[in-house]
Amino acid sequence: MSSETESATAGFLVWRLSMKWRVAVDRAVAPLGLTHAQYALMGSLHGLARSGLRPSQRQLADHTGLEPLYVSKLARALEASGLVARTRDPDDPRAMQLSLTDQGRDVTRRAIGVVQGLLDQMLEPLGGQDGPRARQFTRDLAALLDAPLDPHTENFEEQS
Repeated sequence: MSSETESATAGFLVWRLSMKWRVAVDRAVAPLGLTHAQYALMGSLHGLARSGLRPSQRQLADHTGLEPLYVSKLARALEASGLVARTRDPDDPRAMQLSLTDQGRDVTRRAIGVVQGLLDQMLEPLGGQDGPRARQFTRDLAALLDAPLDPHTENFEEQS
């Protein structure tokens, strides 16, 4: 651990790790014509489709943590590139369902392989993806993501 990170807050370290990851994924998937955000959307679509789901843009926004308007813009760009299909939801004509095209599935599979290689590199200091420290790290991250965080709660207002 560097002297800079030894005294850093957890919030700063989460920020730095997320930025390091985003930049690394951006660089890794760029040769496939994708950005990190596009990869996140397409990778999520891939996983949801494997579970038999065809999500709406709103459901995909909820799944990825991206803003619905941003998901809509990403989906339109990916549709224009021939990677994603957008169709009206038969149960809700206001909603658009998303799916990967054949080309989109191919690009996504290749991107997943590239990103898995990055994940191997990132988790190597914790004993690799299958190591007990990496599994605990994953559980800790999931716990943090599950914790409610509302900037309008009483605790935040008292500190202002």
